[in-house]
Amino acid sequence: MIDDNSRRQFLQALAIAGPSMLMAKKLMAQIPDTLIPGIGPYSDEWLPVGMRSRFVDKVNGLRVHVLETGYETPNRPVLLLLHGFPELAYSWRKVMVPLAEAGYHVLAPDLRGYGRTTGWSSDYDTDLTPFRMLNKVRDAIGLISAFGYRYIDAVIGHDFGSPLAAWCAVTRPDIFRSVVMMSAPFGGTPSIPFDTISNPTLESISGPSIYDDLANLPRPRKHYQRYYNTRGANESMWHAEQGLSNFIRAYYHHKSADWKDNRPYRLAARTAVEWAKMPTYYIMDLNDNMAETVARVMPTTSEINANTWLTEAELEVYSAEYGRTSFQGGLNSYRMGASGIGNAETQLYAGKTIDQPSMFISGASDWGTYQNPGSFERMQERTCTDMRSVHLVEGAGHWVQQEQASETSRLLLAFLDSLA
Repeated sequence: MIDDNSRRQFLQALAIAGPSMLMAKKLMAQIPDTLIPGIGPYSDEWLPVGMRSRFVDKVNGLRVHVLETGYETPNRPVLLLLHGFPELAYSWRKVMVPLAEAGYHVLAPDLRGYGRTTGWSSDYDTDLTPFRMLNKVRDAIGLISAFGYRYIDAVIGHDFGSPLAAWCAVTRPDIFRSVVMMSAPFGGTPSIPFDTISNPTLESISGPSIYDDLANLPRPRKHYQRYYNTRGANESMWHAEQGLSNFIRAYYHHKSADWKDNRPYRLAARTAVEWAKMPTYYIMDLNDNMAETVARVMPTTSEINANTWLTEAELEVYSAEYGRTSFQGGLNSYRMGASGIGNAETQLYAGKTIDQPSMFISGASDWGTYQNPGSFERMQERTCTDMRSVHLVEGAGHWVQQEQASETSRLLLAFLDSLA
């Protein structure tokens, strides 16, 4: 039997096709649970040879969909791969088999809010507390425990999965023995006001925020995460005027090395003027939504045909999954961060460093490395006390493990070999 959230997701998918919600409900009542699409594991046609799709029940209230390689023999060292937005466990497909061939048991879950993992709410008005960062660390620990492991050799995160991997390392170094962060530097744990008795904090004078400053630029702009917090963000992407598949294609293209205007560099400061130097997928035009933003850089037919890292068949996996679930689950994690929910519990780790072996990988054409000025430097200089190496991979933008899978696999294995 499926849970209520899966039923709701299927209703939403039916609604896309045209029937009214009332008709969708009538259709739903007539379809057996076992025949509802998206509830079972992936078709073998979607997966490389040597990879399987499975479910793990009762993981912190979730039924977790997991892609797995290296499962054929027991007692292998274990790797946990955490994806970003708008991605899936499927985003690791190009590196999981090489890692397994090197002797690892590799686990890549659809995270809370994504794909075929269920037990979370896709409503905008839902309680956001389950999307707290430390609750998602608990998801990761629960999954590892379900497989019978008390620790793993490395947790590896990309994009939104990068800070999640970092928080896994911060909170439970006994479980997560090393960490690899990709495309999103972890600048450190939050601070707590310090020495306020000797130096009382002066009452601050309220004034314009950096977000106000962006809106007041000669070319008015807004931060993409502010847009992700709006009620209309999901709808504008899910029901994009150009179609869902074309939206995802253009979004991935815009942030990749294939878009030749991705030439990132360090920003001088966290100011509106500096932020506005970034492309519009990060600092959007004020009155545009994300679908409109990326439609302007939709790749040509020849560019699509030349793309070997995201074929039309691979794109269809993302389109099918997000067509069923919408983007709201992933967006709820951004909204949780902006809400301040969970700040008090993360402050328990104020000043704590990552002392396990660590590595950072990003694409040389990835603005994500520099989108938060200073984080890249703090990660190397203070946050990670055993940073083994930093790599900016040529020929890759934001989707480094897909755009340059062979080099990413090589770097990961070299790092893992250094742990021996």
